[in-house]
Amino acid sequence: MSSVTIYTTPYCAFCKMAKSFFKEKNIQYQEKDVMTDVIAREEMIKKSGQLGVPVIDIDSNIVIGFDKPKLMQLLGIR
Repeated sequence: MSSVTIYTTPYCAFCKMAKSFFKEKNIQYQEKDVMTDVIAREEMIKKSGQLGVPVIDIDSNIVIGFDKPKLMQLLGIR
């Protein structure tokens, strides 16, 4: 099973789409709200160089935004 972390904010539509995708595919994930968690925000920026969300970490592979084909590839979903 892959280790999945998603860095989000409460009002991000693409974050909600990514979380819905994970739920639909029964993928467990850890969510980190970068709006309220300064440590998570710094971690996200260090990993991705990005300030925008979502940033998704799948086994240390970083995906910027909701890139469904890339997520499926990294998770081994067809």
